[in-house]
Amino acid sequence: MKAGALRSRRFLLFLVTVTAICVSLVSMNRAGALYILTGVDDTAIVLDNTANVQDFSSRLVYVDTGTQGYEVTLTAGQTVTVNYEGAPLTAVSQEETVSALLSRLHITPGPLDMIAVDLSGPGASLTIASDLTFYNTVQEPAPYSTERVANSDMTQGEEKVTRQGENGSRTAVYEIVYSGGKEISRQLVKVSDSTAVDEIVEYGTAAESVDSSDKLTKVSKNSDGSGVLTFQSGTTMKFSAAKTLTATAYTAGYDGTDYCTATGTMVHVGVVAVDKRVIPLGTRLYIVTTDGKVTYGYAVAEDTGVFGNKVDLYYDTYAQCINFGRRAATVYVLS
Repeated sequence: MKAGALRSRRFLLFLVTVTAICVSLVSMNRAGALYILTGVDDTAIVLDNTANVQDFSSRLVYVDTGTQGYEVTLTAGQTVTVNYEGAPLTAVSQEETVSALLSRLHITPGPLDMIAVDLSGPGASLTIASDLTFYNTVQEPAPYSTERVANSDMTQGEEKVTRQGENGSRTAVYEIVYSGGKEISRQLVKVSDSTAVDEIVEYGTAAESVDSSDKLTKVSKNSDGSGVLTFQSGTTMKFSAAKTLTATAYTAGYDGTDYCTATGTMVHVGVVAVDKRVIPLGTRLYIVTTDGKVTYGYAVAEDTGVFGNKVDLYYDTYAQCINFGRRAATVYVLS
């Protein structure tokens, strides 16, 4: 009889101990739940063991702290919408913790669930899920970037800083995904109000000559007849005038043409013959037929033998000369 009573008292003591442990664990799970507060001055606050606790007593919620973690307490009389498992519920809060409210609504979050508290509206919105996505607005340093600007008045290889860059700050919005109580991704989605000043570096594009494979893509003209030729590579060449001349072709060994030009250089593609009263010898040119079908390209006036508004283009073969024939051409006089 005494042995049976002793066993009963031991069992009762064991049951009370287990119950106390279970209550303690439940309390710890509730108080240690991961809370994500949004709508607080546009800044999301994650209340975990590393959070910096702030005082929200003047707001709809405030944070209790203790040895067992954090707990969010709701003020009385506020409308609270609870989103859980696709079934939204609406309740009026008492001065109670979120855990107490959920218990009153018979909602039991899973072990990996988190609680998002949205304070952006007139009331509070609670979302309970194991995967939560929210947006966090923060102020952060903003390094300056460098903008490179082409300058056709500067030669290739030349650069200069026309505005010094300055670091600043910016407002950044991040999309943050939490799963099972842990952050799994953070992505920048918006930047505004940056005070950084970008650095501007101008670089030269003007070239003395251009490769024959570099396609002319743009001609910019000024009111005085000058302008800029822009090529596919970004290279530019300034011209002082554009003349419309009749273009023909010639090659050495035909019609008495020698292999030496009037200026003493050897003939080659890129040498053209001109009337030096129209275009002075030594002038750098860029030539394209007015119909756009043939681009002779970069050339130098090194030969004579034509008269008036004409230009004779040197080709390596007689067949090329025959193929070119006689065409109207725009001759850009390079600066």
